[in-house]
Amino acid sequence: MSSSTGTDLAVAKPAGESYAWHTLEAERATDVLQSDRTSGLTSAEVEERLQRYGFNELQETGGRSGWEILLDQFKNIMLLMLIAVAVISAILDVFGTKQPGEIPFKDAIAIGVVVVLNGLLGYIQESRAEKALAALKGLSSPKVRVLRDGKTVEVDSKELVPGDVMLLEAGVKISADGRLLEVANLQIREAALTGEAHAVNKQATLQLPDDTVLGDRVNMVYEGTEVVQGRGTVLVTGTGMKTELGKIATALQSVEAEPTPLQKRMAQLGNTLVTGAMILVLLVVGLGMLHTPTMSNFENLVKVSLSMAVAVVPEGLPAVITVTLALGTQRMVKRNALIRKLPAVETLGSVTTICSDKTGTLTQNKMVVQAVATASNSLRVTGEGYDPIGEFRHQDRVVSAPDQPELQALLLACVLCNDAILQRDKGEWAILGDPTEGALLSLAGKAGLEKDQQSSWFPRIAEFPFSSERKRMSTICEVRNEDLVNFLASHPSPLTAHPYLMFTKGSPELTLERCTHIQTGDRIKPLTDEIRLNILDRNNQYASKGLRVLGFAYKAIASIPPEGSEETAENDLTWLGLVGMLDAPRPEVREAVAKCRTAGIRPVMITGDHQLTAQAVAEDLGIAHPGDLVLTGRELEKLSMPELEAHVDRVSVYARVSPEHKLQIVQALQHKNQIVAMTGDGVNDAPALKQADIGVAMGITGTDVSKEASDMVLLDDNFSTIVSATEEGRVVYINIRRFIRYILGSNLGEVLTIASAPLLGLGGVPLSPLQILWMNLVTDGIPALALAVEPGRPIVMQQPPKNPKENIFARGLGSYMIRIGIILAIVTIILMVWAYHHSQAVQGGGLSADRWKTMVFTTLCLAQMGHAIAIRSNTRLAIQVDPFSNPYILISVVLTTLLQLLLIYVPPLRSFFSTHYIPPIELLICFGFSSLVFVWIELEKLFIRWQRSRQHS
Repeated sequence: MSSSTGTDLAVAKPAGESYAWHTLEAERATDVLQSDRTSGLTSAEVEERLQRYGFNELQETGGRSGWEILLDQFKNIMLLMLIAVAVISAILDVFGTKQPGEIPFKDAIAIGVVVVLNGLLGYIQESRAEKALAALKGLSSPKVRVLRDGKTVEVDSKELVPGDVMLLEAGVKISADGRLLEVANLQIREAALTGEAHAVNKQATLQLPDDTVLGDRVNMVYEGTEVVQGRGTVLVTGTGMKTELGKIATALQSVEAEPTPLQKRMAQLGNTLVTGAMILVLLVVGLGMLHTPTMSNFENLVKVSLSMAVAVVPEGLPAVITVTLALGTQRMVKRNALIRKLPAVETLGSVTTICSDKTGTLTQNKMVVQAVATASNSLRVTGEGYDPIGEFRHQDRVVSAPDQPELQALLLACVLCNDAILQRDKGEWAILGDPTEGALLSLAGKAGLEKDQQSSWFPRIAEFPFSSERKRMSTICEVRNEDLVNFLASHPSPLTAHPYLMFTKGSPELTLERCTHIQTGDRIKPLTDEIRLNILDRNNQYASKGLRVLGFAYKAIASIPPEGSEETAENDLTWLGLVGMLDAPRPEVREAVAKCRTAGIRPVMITGDHQLTAQAVAEDLGIAHPGDLVLTGRELEKLSMPELEAHVDRVSVYARVSPEHKLQIVQALQHKNQIVAMTGDGVNDAPALKQADIGVAMGITGTDVSKEASDMVLLDDNFSTIVSATEEGRVVYINIRRFIRYILGSNLGEVLTIASAPLLGLGGVPLSPLQILWMNLVTDGIPALALAVEPGRPIVMQQPPKNPKENIFARGLGSYMIRIGIILAIVTIILMVWAYHHSQAVQGGGLSADRWKTMVFTTLCLAQMGHAIAIRSNTRLAIQVDPFSNPYILISVVLTTLLQLLLIYVPPLRSFFSTHYIPPIELLICFGFSSLVFVWIELEKLFIRWQRSRQHS
């Protein structure tokens, strides 16, 4: 079926792997694949190729199983330490001395429950399976029509092989990549793959340069795209993972998820705490044994060490962080940002660069006519969106369209050479059809021309549809309006006595080439070279402003031209004018961009649009400035990664980019230590979305694949929503740091108090592991949750983003934790020494003499309540902070205090938690000592304010 050359080539270069198929003639491609365009492959050839190439399916690479994800949770160093504590505690319960009535294994079981709950919490977060590949698979059509053995048959799409001849028609989803053999008015929507919304007119006869970008390969079709109209015959050139969709799947699976800044900081925190705890345990045990080298003392020191280890680990922290992030997601949903992955909430607060698509995100995705140029006037057009409300202005003077015959004729052409429909839907004007044509209907509506009425006066009889070669379309309309006929009869012109009008719109340059006359006022004049140059100059002026420009012309004809005669019919036209339109920026985006700048975040535009258009929009929004460097897709392809990295800090606009370019840009920015948010809506965007620190998918226009690969979905497809979400992310991060300071400061106080007991010669361990778990999970955890919903302050977006690599203890957190931990420990140790000797003296050394431990336990818990109230602000006194701005703080403090009192005064709880009854006077002493921590923190604030006032004076 093929030439020997084709056979040799096919052996040298396996089909679907090495060829730039768009560079080959259709016949040459058929020879290479040893196929036949009229009969397709034989059944035997199909079987052989299925064995060679495999099924036409996307393949999933192995990931972690559910068990592996679960086991990974218990590799956390803090959980490993708790597991060790539980095991040692259980051994002590078996072999060590026991107190009368003590419940065996109580501490070990409690610690084990906490370990399991923390592990399950991590498992639930990580086991949210990525469904991007499943969404990619869903883009394939289950059935496809092909030629096999000379017959048209329908087969499963997975059975397609290179060399198959595939038949396309309107409505079909394409199931493999292929080289077009024949087309008949074939248009394919490739938005899912290229991001371009308009359908592409396909041609089979072209040979294209090797470096032609995917969106311009008009002689190819690709899996996952959809036939809008027409028919076609395709030679399958790539299946499965060798398709463009397969390349995206490969890229998607090869992108490794980087831990978020928060996850890195939590790992760092765990390592620091466990290392510190081990050092402290060794010191306490070593010094204790040097002082009293007995076995009973060693057992007591081991119990002290266990309590210290449990005190070091902030058991409630994972749950508090998860709840905080979840609350952040709820607030973001109210601002139209849906968070798919919890850690992304905090990562948003660290974003340094936002890479945004233009169409629909920075702009309204509504083409709006900005300017009109006729023979006599250059007019500015006002109005927003598709609303047919606005004015025509010439030098700030309103122009009446009915008083301008040439303008009226141009607007008539806008209506009649148009396939879109402008309609009011739920109170808003919307377009059915192409946005560009919709903008023309809106323009005509501003002059009172409605399509329904004009179409009844000038019904369409025939048309020459748009083609990419001609870059024009024409409609032939019959003149039926009697008033117009009478008007034309009384005004001598080329229109007189002709029953049909042909209106043409398209590329200004190519339409102007076909014109011989121009309408000026109500007269038709010859089109001179000087006028042509003026028109082209005006066209260039509009294009330099980022406007998409169309040229309009018409002519009166005596008869309907035959089908296929457009080359002869579209001649001797009369020029009407230029219309320049723009996908207008969203009104709120300028403010959002300015807010980004203030917050130290750099916005970057990445678009498939023309360089001039992209630059004009970027400058209008403040993303770029005149003279800034703009990189195009072709320029990017010539840059190595180090060369691109040298440019990314200076480039704010990327134009004519393809999917792999987006991925390269993200990687280059990340290599420059940027935290990148990247928007996208097409299948082609998925790898870049997954690679970015924050992948942002479009909720309205986005594909399922882009949404599954993303961390966040914009419910309104609006750039300003990303900025709002970033603000929420910063508030979340501030609150996380706030309750980490709170929890770790309290934990350090607990550790130092426990460590001091044997060194001071006090009998026993002041706090059991169970009591410490209670403090860390309840008396620390409940107020920490309340701190998680602390509202943000207006200055949050007036500061630069925090360095994502900063230490968890940076910016004073570490020194605060140590300082407050020491103060809490000193206060509690003083109380502990007094309570120990007081209890011994009052009770004579009996069992109730251990109630000093309950006083220590209670004082630590109550001190943390004062800490929670004071920590709401770093500089403002508690009395200056509105208590009702976060009422949950007061509620949590009251609730936790009552729960602590229940442990002391309810006998069953007292027995389980090994506490003792303490008289009211001793309880008041506990309240008094615990309040000293609150007083200290408030005095610190006064000292800080005094220092600042001295610096400014």
